[in-house]
Parts: sequence; C-alpha cells; structure tokens
Amino acid sequence: MRSGVLLSGATTIALVAIGAANAADLVPVVKLPAPVWNWSGGYIGGHVGGGYGRTSFRNPYGPSIYGGVVDTPVFLAGGQLGFNWQNNGWLFGVELDASGAVSEGTNTCLAASGFIVSANCKTGPNVFATGTGRVGYAFGALGHTLAYLKGGVAWQNNRGDIVNNFEGLGPQQKTHFDYGRLGGIIGLGVEQALTPAWSVKVEYNYLHFGGPSVATPPTVQNPPFAILPANTTGLSSNYHIGKIGLNYHFGADPWTQWSDAPLYAKAPAVAPPMAYAAGWSFEGGSRLWLSRGRFQWNLGAVPVEIATVDPNILVSRLTYHRLDGLSGEAFGRVDSPWGVFLKGNIGLGRFDKGNINDEDWSLGPLSYVNTISGQANGRFTYYTADAGYDLLRGTNYKVGGFIGWSYYEQSSDSTGCVQIANPMTTCLPPGDYRVVGSQDTQWNAPRVGLSAETMLTERWRLSADVAYLPWTDFKGRDNHLLRPTTTFIEQRGNGGGGIQIEGVLSYLITKNFSVGVGGRYWAMWTKKFGEATCTGCDGPGLIAGTQFSKFSMERWGTFFQASYRFD
Repeated sequence: MRSGVLLSGATTIALVAIGAANAADLVPVVKLPAPVWNWSGGYIGGHVGGGYGRTSFRNPYGPSIYGGVVDTPVFLAGGQLGFNWQNNGWLFGVELDASGAVSEGTNTCLAASGFIVSANCKTGPNVFATGTGRVGYAFGALGHTLAYLKGGVAWQNNRGDIVNNFEGLGPQQKTHFDYGRLGGIIGLGVEQALTPAWSVKVEYNYLHFGGPSVATPPTVQNPPFAILPANTTGLSSNYHIGKIGLNYHFGADPWTQWSDAPLYAKAPAVAPPMAYAAGWSFEGGSRLWLSRGRFQWNLGAVPVEIATVDPNILVSRLTYHRLDGLSGEAFGRVDSPWGVFLKGNIGLGRFDKGNINDEDWSLGPLSYVNTISGQANGRFTYYTADAGYDLLRGTNYKVGGFIGWSYYEQSSDSTGCVQIANPMTTCLPPGDYRVVGSQDTQWNAPRVGLSAETMLTERWRLSADVAYLPWTDFKGRDNHLLRPTTTFIEQRGNGGGGIQIEGVLSYLITKNFSVGVGGRYWAMWTKKFGEATCTGCDGPGLIAGTQFSKFSMERWGTFFQASYRFD
C-alpha cells in the first residue's frame, strides 16, 4: 500500500541582547509570555491536496485472471468550515469540507478467461465532500501546535465507462456510469497556529466507498463463438489523500502577529533552531528515495484518422508495474529577505525488479492474450525546479505558492515471456529469460503549487509541498524484439495532467544540521488522443498507420534525508 508521509517540525525562541555599560551587571530580562492560546471558535479556509485511489470492479463472468482494479491519481482543491471547543489542552471539533477533483485512470476489467473479450474500465471522481468530528491535543509552550484525529462521513461523485476492447466485430459496445455515493473517512493531522488569525495544517485522509451495481455491455466469447449478454458489476473505491490547508479563525485581526516571544539580555550557549531567517539563507542536502513505479500504454484499435471511433477501445495495452527502485538525489532551497524563494531537486535511480503485462485483443480467433515478462537494467532520472513567494512568513513558519518545471525519464529491458491468459498461444519456454523488448519514456510538465513549513517544537520541523501539473508532454520508444521483424514504435502524447505531493518530518540536531524522513507520490498522464507509429509492424522497414494512444506513469515511496542550512 502506498502512503504519503506529511510530517515535520520545531518551534523558535527569538533572542535579543540588551546593551549595558557594564557586562557584569547584565541580568536576563524576560518579557512575560502571553496566555496559552485557545483554539476555541469558528474558522474557514481552503486546501489543496492529492494522492491516489483504487476502484475495484466485480467480475460477473467469474474470478478475474488479471486486472479488475483501476488506479486513479487524484488532485483536489476546495474549502472547509469548522468549529472548535477546547478544554485545557484537549480539543473537540466539527468540520465540513468540499473539494473538486481532477482524476482519471484506466485498466483491464471483466477478464475472466482468455476466451472472453474483456473490457477497458475508465473511472475517476470529480467531487468529494466530508462531514467529520475531530479530537486533538494542543501542545507546546503556548499551545500553538495541535495534533488531531478525525472521522466521519464522506460523499463522492464517481464517473466512468466500461468499454469492450477490440472484438473483431462491430459495432463496439460500452456502458457509462455517473453516480454519487456515501462512504466513510478517517484521518490525522497537525495544525500550527501561525498568528492569532491564521493556522496551517498538514493532513492525511483515508476514504472508502461502496458502489452501486452498474451495467456491463454484452461481449464476445470465442472459441466457441457466442455473444454473452449484458450483465452488471459492483464497484467499490478507496483513496489515500494528503492535504495542505490554511484556516482563518473568526474574530481575530488578520494582520496581528504574536507578541509572546521571550526576550533575553544575552543569548544562551546554544541558540535554538529557526525555520525562517530575516536575511538570505540556503538549505541543501541529499536524499535516498526507496520507491515503486508504474507505466501504462493504452493502444487504440483504430488509426487516428477515424476520429469518430471511441479511442478507449483497445487492441493492446502494456502495463509496467512493481518497478521497485532506489535513487539518490540532491536538493536545495534559497530564501531571500523579500520572501522570494527558489527550490529544486535532481536525482538518479536504478531498478531490476518488476513486470510487464502485454495484453492483446482479437488476434484472429483469439479473444484475449496476456503475456508477462520481467524487468531488468531499469534506470530513471528526474528533477524539479521552482520559483515562489512566501505569502505568510515568520520566525517559525513560511507558507507560499510557486510555479516551476518537472522532468522524469525512465528506461528498462523486458526479459522472458510467459502466457497467462490463453492456453492456445505460447511465448517462450520456461527458463528462457532473453531480452524480448525495451521501453524508454520521457515526461516534461509545468507545475504550480503550495509549499508550507513550520516548526512544531524547538527541534521538530514539518514541511509539505503539493503541486498540480496542468499539462504534460510525453515521448517514448517501444522496441519489440521477438517478432519476425524487430519493431520500433515511436510514442507521443500531451495534454492530460498530473499531481506531485511530498511531506517531510525533520529533526534539527543543531541550529543548521537536520535529518528527516518523508514520503512522495508522483503521477502524470496524457489525454487520450496521443499517437504511436510503428516501424516494422507491417513488414521490414514499413511504417504503419498512427494509432490512438494514452500514456500514464506513477512513482511513490519513502525517502531519508540530511541537510545543512547557511544563513
């Protein structure tokens, strides 16, 4: 199970030296701290977030031999309204929130046999709403940090299609669904009071929904040839979502700052760390990212010239999954005195694990074939580069927006080939692990997002980034080596979108040096009208017609980091 990690921390104490004529007469002068802040009252705010979901389709024809679950990356943005009651350090609250979502995923479904034409299931939520209660505890010297649990009811609107893949007949069959469903939500989070009026929260939510029964289209069985009548499938879905939220608390002046920092005549021997410096600062370090990757290529059944035919009808699909890798990266952030910042990272990784499932529909008398191969010689490189501005900032927090660019490249070789669906066809004998193909991919995308960082205590720091990718550009090359003539398929796609989200919990060993652990989830996809052009598919040197194609990728995992800051 993938899970995003959005953690961190450490609060700051400001020190001021008070001059005197005789150093021996200096006595620490302490400003009395303000009363412990109380979270009670109403608030309103906004949030952005993202993560991934999975929608399962029950198979009416029997147990599935493959597929049946659609991965759905999710980006969401919305608002929340709530009220808190605090008694001593304990807090009880209620909250309503609503979000619009950008999400779409596809995968094979209804694949009960190699003799039945299975379907291409597409799904994605577009609206979420929740009503929750939460219980938390405020801690820290002045109660500015709140850790909480939440739970309640959730509602989603989910929509999609169940489309028969290429049957060799016409017309093709499909059904559409668009429904709202009530479910449940549990979550946890940390909220930090930045000023009397503003607080920032980092939150993880798990949502689960049952689903209605929706219609499936009639499909083809062959051999023996038969038309299987329309049926129904049951849906269920769950989502893992991380959020960054900003709240305004009613009744407080939005421009007022805290006046509760203690003052000292001279600094202590070891100055506590600070999240934000008034002048220039640079923080840089390195990370070790343990991650799993996935890449999917959907190949349409018709040339792009036949624009009236549904591009979701597939003749082939290649899914690379369980691509477990290890990468090292360098990262850094520069902050200016004016709130402008630059940040980015660059990494290089390898993997020698994983599988590719190569599915084909209606190859002559065969309804469905599915071969599985291993992965070797895998490599991936990536970078992000952002420029932004801190909209809110203080001695122990900064919250800002940014725009930037993301790049991801991946390549691997496929080894061996075993048929898992249709006994009427074979691939390679068991134990033959020769290289049968390869895939190269390259993604470029602009990104726009929100970045937040706050000190939870004097040593613990929490930071998180959420970025939406409004457009992607993809190009790749697929090589098939087992065919009578070697084929080279050039792949292009654009449009689509993506989500990149990460969070880090750091511990400041000294004022400048820290170590931390974090989590990250990346997903990118193209719109469904991408292209693939094959050289060699119709004979040596011949270029086949361009086919509809759709491409998507994911990579997620946990990283460990060490960093040093220069002020």
